[in-house]
Amino acid sequence: MATSTTQETTSQRNLNELKLHFMEKLMKKIFCFYDEQSLIDVTFKVSNPEAFIPAHRLILSAASPYFENLFNGDQGNALLIEINDIDSDIFERLVAFCYTGKALFTVDNVAAMLKAAIVLQLEDATTICMDFIMSHIDECTLQGVYALERETQCELVKRKIHEYEIQNFLEISQSDEFLNFDVEKLQCLIESHNLNVACEKDAYDAITRWFTHDVFARQQHLPRLVACLRLTQFDVDFLLTHIQSLPGCELLALQASTWISNPSARTKINMRFTEPRVGIGAGNCDEKTLLLVYEEHNSSKACALQYNKAEDTWQKYATLYNYNINSSAILKDDNLLFIGGDSYKSPSKSFLSWNIPNKTWRKLSKMNHRRQDHSVVELEGKIYAIGGRGENDTPLQSVERYTASNGWEFVAPLITARCEAGAVSLNGKVYIIGGSNGKTLKSVECYNPDSNSWTYCAVMREEYPSLSVAAHNGHIYVVGYFNGMPAVERYDPNRDKWTQICSLDGKLNLTTKRPYVLSGSWYGFACASLDNELWAIGSSMNNETTVEVYNEANDQWVQKRPLPKGFIYSCFVIPVTFLTSK
Repeated sequence: MATSTTQETTSQRNLNELKLHFMEKLMKKIFCFYDEQSLIDVTFKVSNPEAFIPAHRLILSAASPYFENLFNGDQGNALLIEINDIDSDIFERLVAFCYTGKALFTVDNVAAMLKAAIVLQLEDATTICMDFIMSHIDECTLQGVYALERETQCELVKRKIHEYEIQNFLEISQSDEFLNFDVEKLQCLIESHNLNVACEKDAYDAITRWFTHDVFARQQHLPRLVACLRLTQFDVDFLLTHIQSLPGCELLALQASTWISNPSARTKINMRFTEPRVGIGAGNCDEKTLLLVYEEHNSSKACALQYNKAEDTWQKYATLYNYNINSSAILKDDNLLFIGGDSYKSPSKSFLSWNIPNKTWRKLSKMNHRRQDHSVVELEGKIYAIGGRGENDTPLQSVERYTASNGWEFVAPLITARCEAGAVSLNGKVYIIGGSNGKTLKSVECYNPDSNSWTYCAVMREEYPSLSVAAHNGHIYVVGYFNGMPAVERYDPNRDKWTQICSLDGKLNLTTKRPYVLSGSWYGFACASLDNELWAIGSSMNNETTVEVYNEANDQWVQKRPLPKGFIYSCFVIPVTFLTSK
């Protein structure tokens, strides 16, 4: 049986080889007839310059519907046929292509070859022309390619250009030609699941560039285009800040925000796209990671620790020699700004900037008030220093705001003096949360920069002697301790309501219970929003550390690799590109 099967396989292979050999001989003989002008049955008279080009009806008819229809028409039996709309050199090359499947293309002749191939309905020649053009785009120029598309109106040409646009979208979106795309063409690109972008913000940036080129005429098309973005790949803050402000896109931003922040409601939300594009993950535009200001156990110097997501490890990035204990830090562009703190056992007015990529320090203008254990936050490019402890250890009500043009200026004071509070900006406002002024506070205040005023918000459910805050998916999260147990509350600014998401019975507590810290005692704790997840990072009085991530969809905390033994000061989410190689 095996021998019979082997014989059949060998016989089939020999037969295939014979067929291939026959076809090669046949095509070689046919080309010899053409080359020798043997058995010719038609001649074409072509102008510019005038030339007579002989051929075989059967071969040309097999290669092209154009010739098949020509020879079956009124001129079918004519021995001489005139061609007036194609140059003789181009026509002769394409006739040769019908025999050999090959032609000599150059940057100078390929546009004419393409247009002639389209007229002669030589699809294979058209494809080869377009492949040549797209592989020589720098010489043929993008402007020339779009001119060919408009002139030929050929579907194959359009498809080839579309494939190029998909693969080279970042380059295309920066071209002048892109600004003149009609909305249908741009929508077709933005819809593509294979659009080659580093992250979804690249597609958003392209839409806004196209829109701002002619705002009045194009704003009506914005909702149509924005709906094609993978909106769920943005974080809620971006949706509320950038998408919601676009004309007609308010509902899209609300739907995407709800989809992200309330997984249980997703089945009720009608969105076109909820999955990332091929090869694109959430948050991978300028991929973000964590940078901690940290003091290792038994060390007298603070340092910056970077988190390696791929390996779930922490690595020392730099020593912060000028770090001032009890200062408050904030990220501004690619700098960490360290404001105030403890200077020789008294509050400080200092304002220092540490550049992350260059690891260099710079002094900036000092605050008006001496502060330590105060809160800092950025809103619309302005830095706010809020409350804290002043001289004689007195809780402060004063608030000052920094801009590069005006330096530090006082703004409306807090309603309640406080220190060791949490602060965060969200939806164009500043929130100051908890803290103490001789007693632990549950109160929350909101600052509106338009009216330069503070108002009370709903109080937290519990008092937290130590806490950290973060804006995450359109809400404010407070991670702190109550009765010696870690707990988390979430504030909804739209409803002015706090919800406890970590119960006190341990059911949903952070997985590691840390020692209770008395009011007024400072210890390391921080939280941050990274990759649509809430991260809680803490260190206990004995310098043990814990890193945990809240999975909102499963309502669970998951442990990550702990830090080396030490003390947490603050945590920042930064682009990986800020970190220099070692």
